[in-house]
Amino acid sequence: IATDLMKERLVTPKEALLLVDPEALSQLLAPGFDPKEWKQIAVATKGLPASPGAACGQVVFTADHAVEWTNQGKHVILVRRETSPEDFHGMIQAKAILTARGGMTSHAAVVARGMGKPCVAGAQEITVDEEAGVFAVNGRRVKEGEWITLDGATGRVLAGRAALVNPEVSGNFDRLLGWADKVRTLRIRVNAD
Repeated sequence: IATDLMKERLVTPKEALLLVDPEALSQLLAPGFDPKEWKQIAVATKGLPASPGAACGQVVFTADHAVEWTNQGKHVILVRRETSPEDFHGMIQAKAILTARGGMTSHAAVVARGMGKPCVAGAQEITVDEEAGVFAVNGRRVKEGEWITLDGATGRVLAGRAALVNPEVSGNFDRLLGWADKVRTLRIRVNAD
């Protein structure tokens, strides 16, 4: 929208830059679903889009299992009622995090955003039984080890394994960065963890 407004000469490049939320740029740089495929996979549930990006993985219910399975070369998604600091070592290893409780400022959401991992928080339709190693949603039971896919930008949780694509930076993104180059004072564009 900012680049279109600039093309129509309704705003200056500097004004166009101010229209763009910096958080929105991180969503453009995160992996997402292959648009040809995601419509063919059933949406299991939806929660709050707590941290952008998409990920596929096998469900695990404990931080220790996340570490153990990742060490075996598996891709995992940590599913919890809600996370706590004791889950941090598993959150590091997981490709993404899904919680039944919490909001945009919950532990899971804040930690996931800080690590640049996808997160869907507050998916209230799911019932998590960590001891039994299962979560239930809309009459379906998902056991530990089953594949799910989640999109932290929209809050969708899909049953099964969807194809993901790496982001492609469009001409508008490059144009926007060109305008930023003319007014910036810093010369670094990196994600430094």
